[in-house]
Amino acid sequence: MTDTLLAFTPEVERRTRPIYEKLKNFVPRVEWGLMAPIIDEINRLKVEKNALILAHNYMTPDIFHGVADIVGDSLALAREAANTTADIIVVCGVHFMAETAKILNPDKTILIADLEAGCSLSEGITAEDVAELRRQHPGAPVVTYVNTSAAVKAVTDVCCTSGNALEVVESLDADEIIFIPDQFLGRNIQKLTKKKLHLWQGSCMVHDKFTPSEIRALRSVHRNLTVMAHPECPPEVVAEADYAGSTAQMIHFIEKNHPQKIALITECSMSDNVSVPFPEVEFIRPCNLCPHMKKITLPKILDALRSESPAVTVDEDLIAPARRAIDAMLAVKPR
Repeated sequence: MTDTLLAFTPEVERRTRPIYEKLKNFVPRVEWGLMAPIIDEINRLKVEKNALILAHNYMTPDIFHGVADIVGDSLALAREAANTTADIIVVCGVHFMAETAKILNPDKTILIADLEAGCSLSEGITAEDVAELRRQHPGAPVVTYVNTSAAVKAVTDVCCTSGNALEVVESLDADEIIFIPDQFLGRNIQKLTKKKLHLWQGSCMVHDKFTPSEIRALRSVHRNLTVMAHPECPPEVVAEADYAGSTAQMIHFIEKNHPQKIALITECSMSDNVSVPFPEVEFIRPCNLCPHMKKITLPKILDALRSESPAVTVDEDLIAPARRAIDAMLAVKPR
């Protein structure tokens, strides 16, 4: 385990003061003396080892605002992973994100702080399942959500994220498409396209817990509330929202529209992270936590950088076909 007795010296306090200004609403001052030295050491090691930290929007604020170099949704992190000149990439997210970074950078060291940080969507479908779907729907191309394993990506025609799923579907010259594995994202996209989507019955263990009655209860208590739902939520939840989009699209909506009071119907840490650059916005926090995302912690990140492990590997025979599916996604132009 990490040495958590790193000293909170005046120099550490000075170097981390700007970070604490972002985190002071989430971290009690008494805890900062323990947290700041870890953040300071991680940031020092990044420079020493030419390491880049990619952090998903669902990371806790201490990671998101304290040590991350690049933050964003799965699409943004995939794009950055494809373009970095760093020798080491530390993925602060779940395992499929680290696999994606390895597929895009097979010669680089890809670290994840906890190999057990999984995903209910990724774990709910196999390459054999995809082969069976192809047998059931011959000739239909396969669009695979990035929340899947490298093995599934390798038998896919094109990947997508929640931010570009519709664009990917519409880009294909086919009337019928196999769309996997998130049934709710698929059902929400089906409402927006004339193409027939054949779905897999997977779901996100965080987003499938939200209900329409929960949103109605929030509106009954909070007047003038703007509700934004992630498209991994069930369609009846999305129907109750004012806006549906990926985490990056939610942030763009806030930047453009400046709502006074909002509820983000997605993983709980998203609200904490977005509230920092928008202090004038009141965030109502319906809180569903992802237990996998929460396996990633500052001490584990420091351990990973110090030891350069655990390193994520992908079978060599999967890299090229999985890379083709990811590259096909990245080539789709946004609307």
